[in-house]
Amino acid sequence: MKKLMTLLTITTIIFTSCVQEEFDKKVTFLVDTNGLENIESIGIRGNFLPNQWRESYPLTDKNKDGIYEVTFNEKTAVYGINFKFVKNGNDYELKGSDNREIVFEYKPETIIYKTTFNKTHTEITRK
Repeated sequence: MKKLMTLLTITTIIFTSCVQEEFDKKVTFLVDTNGLENIESIGIRGNFLPNQWRESYPLTDKNKDGIYEVTFNEKTAVYGINFKFVKNGNDYELKGSDNREIVFEYKPETIIYKTTFNKTHTEITRK
């Protein structure tokens, strides 16, 4: 009986201590499309979205300045996310290049991710 209790205690410790704490993440994506022609839509696809890479999530340009944006709020324990922006539903940016990536810190974060469509330069602001 004592061995069974010890085994149960060890099993409980192993399974409960491996669970990472989730933190609130707020990520705003800003994508400059000035200079691009024939834009019908700008979206994002990635491993963090409900349909993963199969469907674009739309970004909007409400003030018509050529910068499309979207904000996501999620409580998560993931290490980071991979994504690319998509023009007109199927024209992926950065063809032949690695996906874009944001690596999270192990704490609550507010992140602003600024870039230009089809350019690798990014500016990431963390609050």
